[in-house]
Amino acid sequence: MTRTAELAPPAAGKTRPTRGQARRGQAQLRRILTGALGLIVLAALWELYKLLGPADGVVVGGTTLLPRTSDLAMPHLWVMAERVLEPVTGAAAALPLWLVVLQGSMFTLGIAAVGWLVGVTVGLLLALLMQRFRLAESAVLPWIVLSQTVPLIALAPLVRRWGSQIEVGNFSWESWMSVALIASYLAFFPVSVGALRGLSSPDANHVDLMHCYAAGWWTTLWRLRLPASVGYLLPALRLAAASAVIGTVVAEVSIGLRGGIGRLIVEYAGAAGGDPGKPWAPIFGSIAVGLLAAGFVGLIGLFLRRFRRGEVAA
Repeated sequence: MTRTAELAPPAAGKTRPTRGQARRGQAQLRRILTGALGLIVLAALWELYKLLGPADGVVVGGTTLLPRTSDLAMPHLWVMAERVLEPVTGAAAALPLWLVVLQGSMFTLGIAAVGWLVGVTVGLLLALLMQRFRLAESAVLPWIVLSQTVPLIALAPLVRRWGSQIEVGNFSWESWMSVALIASYLAFFPVSVGALRGLSSPDANHVDLMHCYAAGWWTTLWRLRLPASVGYLLPALRLAAASAVIGTVVAEVSIGLRGGIGRLIVEYAGAAGGDPGKPWAPIFGSIAVGLLAAGFVGLIGLFLRRFRRGEVAA
C-alpha cells in the first residue's frame, strides 16, 4: 500500500471511531462486566454462607451478628427464582408472582418519578436562591440540613392527614400524592446541596471575565455556572433518584397505600413462615425500581456528556 493510500480519508459510510470513542466504549464495557461480576460474587457469597454458616446464625452476647441459614430464614437463590414463576396464591385465577410484583413496581416507580421531579425542581430553585443571595444561603442552608433529621416514618402519617383536608373545587388530595410529597422531601436535599456546590464552582477569574464582558447574572448563570455545575449535579440527581425510591417505599408502608411494592413487602413478609421464597420477590422488585431510576439519570448524563469534565461526589 502506498503512502498516498494510507493518508487517504476513509470512504463514505466507513468512518472509524475516534480514539476517545473507543476508550469510552471500553470503559462502558468494563463497567457492565464489573457490575455483572459483582452480582455473581454476591450470589456466590450468599450460597457459601448458607452452606457453611450455623443454622442459628452467629450470636455474641445475645446480639445476632450474622443471620440464620435455615431454609425459612435464608432460602436458596433457585428457590426464590422458582417462586417468582408460580402463582401468588393457590387460587385458580391467581396471577403469577412476577406479574404482581411488576405491576407494583411500576406503580411505585410512577410515584417516585413524580416525587423526583418535584424534589429536583425545589432543590434547583433553592440552590439558585442561595447562590444569588449570600444571606439566603446563611438563612436557608441550615434548615435544609435540619430537615433531613426528621424521622420519615413519623412524618408520613402527618402528611397524609394534612393532605386529606385539602379540597379545592373538584380537586381532592389523594393518598398517592402524600407518598410523592414524601419522596420529594428526600429528593430535594442532595439536589439543593449538589447544585449549590456546582453553581459556586467556577473560578473567580472566569466570573471576573464575564463581568468584564458586562454579562449580567442570568447570562453568567446560563453560560458559565450551569455548565460548570453538571459534574456536581449528575451525582446529586442519582442520589435523589435513589432517595425518591426509598421514600416512596417507606411512605407506602407507613401510610398503607395499596398497589405499590412497599405494601407487597409488608403483605408477603407474613407468608415467610410457610413460603420463604415469596417475600423476596417484592424486595428484588424494589431493587429493580432503584436501578431503573438510576439508569434514567444515566441517560440524562449522555445528553450532557460534553459538560462532564469530571464528576464529583455530591
